[in-house]
Amino acid sequence: MEAGGRDLARTARRPKRADARRNEAALLDAAAAVFVASGVEAPIRDIAARAGVGTATIYRHFPTRADLIVAVYRHQVEALAEAGPELLAAEASPHDALARWIDLFVDFVVTKHGLAAVLQSDDPCFDPLHTYFLDRLLPECDRLLGAAAAAGEIRSGQDAYELLRGVASLCAGAGGNPRYDTRRLVGLLVTGLRLPPRPAAEQRHGG
Repeated sequence: MEAGGRDLARTARRPKRADARRNEAALLDAAAAVFVASGVEAPIRDIAARAGVGTATIYRHFPTRADLIVAVYRHQVEALAEAGPELLAAEASPHDALARWIDLFVDFVVTKHGLAAVLQSDDPCFDPLHTYFLDRLLPECDRLLGAAAAAGEIRSGQDAYELLRGVASLCAGAGGNPRYDTRRLVGLLVTGLRLPPRPAAEQRHGG
């Protein structure tokens, strides 16, 4: 390989600078918000305006709308996956961390519903996204369930896939009905996982 080719290869492998990563994350957050509000066919200029950049900046990062949609989806999944350990460290108990993470998952599902028509299209570029979703989120949900079980807050052996499917089904049930409170129902589901506190005498004797 010639020197110029080696330089290009090194440049392609070079990690993005922190400021570049922050700028891209802000752009993807803006795109997600616009997709939720107006659908994935919303004008690119609306996303650019929300992100405070020119449309040329968006096209430079994401040459096609499909590229942008995939990037938004992956960005949302990554943010949710990374939130799990942070919540376990910050919340008062593992069950509180689980409840807060599930609340964030509801936010994600709402965003995903905005992408649903596209994600169910025949475009092969969207095919890996479901597997990516499972690979990143199931281990985090399982870790949160395991921590809550180890703390004696929920029964052990809860299935992460079953829980996420149940939450997603509750989110899908709204159907535009203003009397359908998704978060309240999901909250009841997560609360229902919780074991009643043991009597003080049992705690003292380990029974």
